[in-house]
Amino acid sequence: MSSAHVFAPGHLTGLFQICIDLEDPLKTGARGSGISLTDGVHTRVKVESSRKPSHSIYINGEEMIDANVSENVLSKYLSMIHEPYNILIHHTIETPITAGFGSSGGGAISLSLALNKAMDTGLSRTEASQLAHVAEIECKTGLGSVFAADHGGFGVLYEPGAPGIGEGVLMEDPSGLEVIYLYFGPIHTKKALSNPELIVKINQIGGSYVDELHGDLTQERFLKYARKFTDHIGLVTPDVKKVFDLMDPEDYIFTMAMFGDVAYTVQPKEDIDKILELLDPINCEPKVCGIDKNGTVFL
Repeated sequence: MSSAHVFAPGHLTGLFQICIDLEDPLKTGARGSGISLTDGVHTRVKVESSRKPSHSIYINGEEMIDANVSENVLSKYLSMIHEPYNILIHHTIETPITAGFGSSGGGAISLSLALNKAMDTGLSRTEASQLAHVAEIECKTGLGSVFAADHGGFGVLYEPGAPGIGEGVLMEDPSGLEVIYLYFGPIHTKKALSNPELIVKINQIGGSYVDELHGDLTQERFLKYARKFTDHIGLVTPDVKKVFDLMDPEDYIFTMAMFGDVAYTVQPKEDIDKILELLDPINCEPKVCGIDKNGTVFL
């Protein structure tokens, strides 16, 4: 029996531009800006020889029969082998699910790297990461999440595409910053990305805002443009708006997860306690999270 354990950071996207290449899913993706989190997805894989092929996928301890992205990734690896295996996959997701934290992309890349090692399929890290990117594009659960999970950090993806094709830049040292988020509920990315009117609104301004941040990425400018993007596309929920209305007069800008009923901000560590006190009137417990700087790693 062989096994592998891989961690992929969560990710909060602030703004983005949708970039579709009908001929090559490796070039399909997004230009955007966001923050990778120290909370994310742990994927553990066990592979052993078997008389008959079988597999099981668990998410947070519950066996799943509709884990579409994981099934897609697994099917690509099964096509590379000829002998039967029993494959056990456990995803432990530390962030809210279907709420804009990149768990599908993180699950895809962590599973791909883990299967590549455990099944000894011989792909390079880039090839395994690209396989995960294609799986997420095919499942319509994200655009740039695999690239973000691969690299980690607080950055700008200015050329779209899979790892090895897309191009990004990272803030040199985000260690003095932390993220605060309030989770109110899910918004399904697949449903959002199937809305033609929303896609038009996203691409009206997303690209120009990416250009603004590519030249000068700071925490303040990220929040400024992420909030303008959020307001423009018109998905702000009543709960998120309450956070905006409470915190704007205090000069702490919050924005909304893409896509999730989630309000979040990124601020200096020394301001976190004050912000948590100011959030007391909101009937939702805020979560504080660090910024991941390592990307997807084997554990």
